[in-house]
Amino acid sequence: MFHRTLTGLAAAATVLGFTAPALHAETTVPFALDWKFEGPAAPYTLAVDKGFYKAEGLDVQVTEGAGSLDAIPKVATGAFPLGFTDINSLMKFLDQNPGAPVTAVMMVYDKPAFAVVGRKSLGIETPKDLEGKALGAPPPDGAWAQFPIFAKEQGLDMSKITVEPVGFPVREPMLAEGKVAAITGFSFTSTLNAERLGVPADDLTVLLMADYGVALYGNAIIVNTDWAKAHPEMVTGFLRATAKGWKEAIADPAAAVETLVKRNPAADAGLETKRLELAIAGNVLTDYVKEHGMGGIDTARFAKSIEQLGTTYEFKTTPEAKTFFDAEYLPTDGSLMLQ
Repeated sequence: MFHRTLTGLAAAATVLGFTAPALHAETTVPFALDWKFEGPAAPYTLAVDKGFYKAEGLDVQVTEGAGSLDAIPKVATGAFPLGFTDINSLMKFLDQNPGAPVTAVMMVYDKPAFAVVGRKSLGIETPKDLEGKALGAPPPDGAWAQFPIFAKEQGLDMSKITVEPVGFPVREPMLAEGKVAAITGFSFTSTLNAERLGVPADDLTVLLMADYGVALYGNAIIVNTDWAKAHPEMVTGFLRATAKGWKEAIADPAAAVETLVKRNPAADAGLETKRLELAIAGNVLTDYVKEHGMGGIDTARFAKSIEQLGTTYEFKTTPEAKTFFDAEYLPTDGSLMLQ
């Protein structure tokens, strides 16, 4: 399956001029997001518009994604040198595709945004309330991928939960219409989307999986390792500029979102600013990041996260942290401190 994906994306990469050899010769750097141009993507568009990437000799082109799994094959094939994805999904991908040239190099969501968002009026206030109810879950969703761990930690009987596979476009509308009692999604995405569709904020229950026993990391910057080995200074430059983008976005979220709206004119600037602020407070600017700077991982916690993932996913080979995360490209000049 991965081979077919490789073939298709490699062909697309050739058409776009993003083959690995071309990337080695160019400073143009396509960057694959996990999702749409919404609030949490603003630090990257800000870094482009402010010239932070240019200062590193990079012409970064930020493109939208279609879910947490979307960027992994794009980067693994070399169609994109860099991307943004859920590191837990990356672990499974690398286990299923050993030797694929992709790894994480910068942790962004130190605390993952994986959540179950339900409606109090439909009986959802605690994890146990999901039993006997319908749960809307997009198959490619990063939060759904971790739901088994959440369910196990909370002792949920999955046979009592009706799981409705839904597409991303209809996930929040189904919740708003009462067709499902809860959905899986990123906390800052699903809550605000539901509110925008008319669900009162006080009717929403947000069960952040990290608060219910899920000790995983979230989304990270990933890189094609072949490309990284050929251009280590470009990877470090990208990460330094990205940290600067996040730092400025934290200082002035509204200004950061202005750069996002240029690329998504249909976006509600106020809503996306709130979404970015939620991501900053809940997922990016954690106590660990405040102390150590963004990008790195705590080795003991990462080992625990691998162990926990292994309780619901059967690894084909013994997982090694170094396969999934490589800290050698992180800048060491203090630029990772966000405050």
